[in-house]
Amino acid sequence: MKNMEVKQAASFIEKKLNDGPTLGLILGSGLGVLADQINNPITISYKDIPHFPVSTVEGHKGQLVAGDLEGCQVIAMQGRFHFYEGYTMDQVTFPIRVMKQLGIDTLVVTNAAGGINESFNPGDLMIINDHINNMGTNPLIGLNDEQLGVRFPDMSQAYNRELVNHAKQCAKELDIKIQEGVYVGNTGPSYETGAEIRMLRTIGGDAVGMSTVPEVIVAKHAKLRVLGVSCISNMAAGILDQPLSHDEVIETTAKVREDFLKFIKKIIQTLPV
Repeated sequence: MKNMEVKQAASFIEKKLNDGPTLGLILGSGLGVLADQINNPITISYKDIPHFPVSTVEGHKGQLVAGDLEGCQVIAMQGRFHFYEGYTMDQVTFPIRVMKQLGIDTLVVTNAAGGINESFNPGDLMIINDHINNMGTNPLIGLNDEQLGVRFPDMSQAYNRELVNHAKQCAKELDIKIQEGVYVGNTGPSYETGAEIRMLRTIGGDAVGMSTVPEVIVAKHAKLRVLGVSCISNMAAGILDQPLSHDEVIETTAKVREDFLKFIKKIIQTLPV
C-alpha cells in the first residue's frame, strides 16, 4: 500500500465533506444502522473511491457516511472488508489509513462475534479490552513507511484504557448489561470447530470473530485511540447443541439494535478529548 494511494482516496472524500471528521466508526455485520443516525449525512459508495475495495458480505452496505453524530463530526464505514473475502491485509486496512489522513484521532470499531466465555449470552455487548491475533499474518508485514508509523508499534494498550473505562461508565448510566473481554481474530470464513473453541478459551479468548484485529493493529500503527465493542451474536461452536449460521448473526444484532445504538451514541456524546 502506497502513501500516495491513501492521499488520493482521502482527497477524493475530502472534496465531498463539509467538515473534517475527528472520529472514525467501523460498523460490523448487522450494526450499520448506527450510520442511519448521522445528521446531514454525506454518503459515498466504496466503489467510487479511488483504490477502495468493495464489501461482498450480507449485512454490509458498502459505503462511507459522514456527518454529525451527537455533536461530533464522524465518518462511518457502513460495512467493512475481511481477509476471507480474498483481499490483502493492505486492502482490509486501507480505510484506516484514509480516515487518519482525513484527520480522525479516535476509532470506534464494532463487530458481531461468537461467545467463547460461557457466562456470556447471545445479545450481550462486550467491550474489547485486548485481542489475540490468530490470523497467522499481520497487516504491517513488508516495508515500513515511517510517514505512516514506526516499524515496531507497541500493542500493550491496543484498546485505550481511558475509552474502555468511559464505555463502562456509559453502560452503567444507561443501565445496559455489558461484558468485557478478549477478542480473538480468526481468518474465517468457516466457523470454528468445538475443539478450536476449547483451545481459544484456554489461551484466554472471550469472543471470536473474523475482523477487527488487522484494523486495530493499523490504527495503533497510525497512533489512533481505539475503542472496540463486540455484539455477541451467537455462542461459539460446542457450547450449544446447534449449528452456527450468518442468518443467526444478523437476527441477533437486530434484537440488540436499540441498546447498541443508545450505548454507542452515549459514548460519542461524552467522549473524552
